[in-house]
Amino acid sequence: MPEPLALKDHSGESRVFFERAVIGFGVLIVLTLILVARLFYLQIIEHEAYATLSDKNRIQVEPLPPVRGLIYDRNGELIADNVPTLNLTITRELVSDLEVTLDRIDALIGLTVEERESFHRRLKRRHRPHEPVPVRFKLSPEEQARIAVNEYAMPGVQIEARLVRHYPKGEMMAHALGSVRRINETDARSLDPVSYSGTNHIGKIGVERQYEAALHGTVGHKRVETNARGRVMTELERIEPVAGRNLILHVDSLLQRAAIEALGDRRGSIVAIDPASGGILALVSQPSYDPNLFVTGIAYDTYSLLRDSPDTPLFNRALQGQYEPGSTVKPIIGLAGLVTGMVKAESTISDPGWFRLPNEARLYRDWNWTASGMGGHGEVHFQKAIYRSCNVYFYGLAVKLGIDRIDEYLGLFGFGQDTVLDLPEARDGLLPSPVWKREYRGQPWYPGDTVNIGIGQGDMLVTPMQLATMASVIANRGKWIMPRMLKTPDELLPPPSRPMADVDLVPDHVWDEVIGGMEKVVHRGNQVFGENGTAWAYIGQDINYRMAGKSGTAQVVGIKQGEEYHEEELDERQRKHAWFIAFAPVDDPQIALAVLVENGGGGSSVAAPVARAVIDFYLENQYQVAGVRP
Repeated sequence: MPEPLALKDHSGESRVFFERAVIGFGVLIVLTLILVARLFYLQIIEHEAYATLSDKNRIQVEPLPPVRGLIYDRNGELIADNVPTLNLTITRELVSDLEVTLDRIDALIGLTVEERESFHRRLKRRHRPHEPVPVRFKLSPEEQARIAVNEYAMPGVQIEARLVRHYPKGEMMAHALGSVRRINETDARSLDPVSYSGTNHIGKIGVERQYEAALHGTVGHKRVETNARGRVMTELERIEPVAGRNLILHVDSLLQRAAIEALGDRRGSIVAIDPASGGILALVSQPSYDPNLFVTGIAYDTYSLLRDSPDTPLFNRALQGQYEPGSTVKPIIGLAGLVTGMVKAESTISDPGWFRLPNEARLYRDWNWTASGMGGHGEVHFQKAIYRSCNVYFYGLAVKLGIDRIDEYLGLFGFGQDTVLDLPEARDGLLPSPVWKREYRGQPWYPGDTVNIGIGQGDMLVTPMQLATMASVIANRGKWIMPRMLKTPDELLPPPSRPMADVDLVPDHVWDEVIGGMEKVVHRGNQVFGENGTAWAYIGQDINYRMAGKSGTAQVVGIKQGEEYHEEELDERQRKHAWFIAFAPVDDPQIALAVLVENGGGGSSVAAPVARAVIDFYLENQYQVAGVRP
């Protein structure tokens, strides 16, 4: 009889279950080991990297821009300040739809196309995420109110308080001081992105540009913890910014104002220097402009008016205007003649009113020559040649010296080069030579070119700064102290790119003759009628100190042979430029200056009274401070 079938195989089922359990447990062990290994990798090996990523999501670094250094004049008058302003900014990471947000702002306060484009450019240039980017600078009270009421509905939009540059003297100091302007794309490519984090402005012109590194300061930062929506929860760390350094300049605000008033509504320039220190006491270029217009961005229409004005208010005549110097260079030509022995102080020439080169028909006329043949200065010695500004004397002397020697001596006084230590816009002028003429004109140097250079005409060009510098070097009897704006801290003063050597080859008796001739320009020459200095009738009759000066008149349009110059028949902008250089007091020079009146006419009649007014004001103030009278 067969055995009955078993309903279950308990032994087999137990074996299968055990095998499955072992396999499952093994898989669990392997997965656990993988998980542990991954946790070990993330938590131990890659801890620093992932902690950093976590912090980047949770912790933000916000720049703290430094406060820009202040600038004072020599008397402690504040001439470059920082004032609080409220700007409208957007933090991109907190805005879901940027264009919609900009449209809302436009509806509230009105954004120009230029403002929107500028915002997008600044957004691309920002250095860190979560950095607020300005949309509009200097909100008006009404604009602030409109934004504040609607700020809740515009996440990422906020009103931010900042300090911005302000120039309390306005256009009076524009060309002397320079200005800051908004950082553009060109600036951004050359700037250190860390140092200028959160900074929207940079010195662009003049002193602000020259001393940008010192004025800017050092940026600080703060680390803050934010929530998932970007709102700041906690400040974790703060490193305070270091404010920029304050500067004191040599410039005198009171003298600057007096110089502007003396020049009046005329176009021109005045540069005044302290011969003892080289400090620039006044630097005037008229007409001028308000630099505050450029700090936070000037309206296009306003800029167009300034740019297209025929009076060129944006142009710095004192540093960049290049003009023929006229007779102002005659003292240097005369000095060269005495030092080289080409002339003697007591020797005379006969001046008929004209000069002619050998074998030439052309007449080089004196300034008092007339078409009827009248003119000339008669017998002329060295000092009379200066105080009567005798062209014929210097025509002949220039030919004797030759252009190479003339260039050498003019170069000793800074012509043809920039000698200002800390005004980067200063131009070199032009000191022509045979090499220059062949290279740039493709022409040889003619004797007539030398004749013209002898009276400061022809191709020679100078700036008012260069003529004021020349006057300062003469006042110092050849000692060079290069012009500078900065007074303190003097360790910031840049070294000269090309140091100027003292003009020590000039004997004392030559300085006596040159300065004596310049002194007689203002004061009486000889008692003989008609031989007083060219400026005596205009500024020398009631002066209570001794001034040395020299007038100059530079032609703007040419005059044909045989024609007379009738100023009243010319368009105003074709009339001669009027120059006057001076220093005073002669025995203890405290101020040297150059005055240019564009299209003003005669140097003695027009520019000399301006120079007298400026020097009068400065010396009066100096003597009051010292407690003495001139």
